[in-house]
Amino acid sequence: MVKKISKTNNKKYCVSNAFDLRVHYKNTYETAKAVKGMLVSKAQQYLQQVLDHERCVPFTKYDGATGRTGQAKEWGLTHGRWPEKSVRVVQGLLTNLKANAESKRLNVDNLVIANVQVNQATKGRRRTFRAHGRINAYLSSNCHVAIRGEEKEVKTKKAPVDTTNKSRVLFPARQIRKSLAKAYKAKKFVEIGGKK
Repeated sequence: MVKKISKTNNKKYCVSNAFDLRVHYKNTYETAKAVKGMLVSKAQQYLQQVLDHERCVPFTKYDGATGRTGQAKEWGLTHGRWPEKSVRVVQGLLTNLKANAESKRLNVDNLVIANVQVNQATKGRRRTFRAHGRINAYLSSNCHVAIRGEEKEVKTKKAPVDTTNKSRVLFPARQIRKSLAKAYKAKKFVEIGGKK
């Protein structure tokens, strides 16, 4: 079972989940990782470009025997692929995420993919027949995917502070120290305990 995506302090978020998908775990992991941090609209545009083979999905973790392509230079890497089935699954989840955001009355234009989680699901069990009457396992590596989108907070500038009319606030202990220092400077000594 997929672990719950951790929540943040941001109250304006929505989640899209899918379980036991018949897509390769490793390809889906890399595809989902590529769109993390993007605006949803930009991510959808990027995934469409991957389907058209204009841009690639960079393979960072599971890049064993992955071919090299010049399109991966954009990410500062050499390994990249165009995993169509995984891209279509992530596209569907992003569409669902957008719909969930609209139902929660969030601003879809400012929706950012804050977190993406891809976990391995139970393997699908089939069998393949080999030479000399042998049979081998033929497993599919399925996955669970969860995407959380957050509405990006618009940062505003602080109002300018008026420093001309502001009086300095001193703490009592600091005021006592200052007054003692002034008295010491004036008299060169300080009487402690009052007159006897």
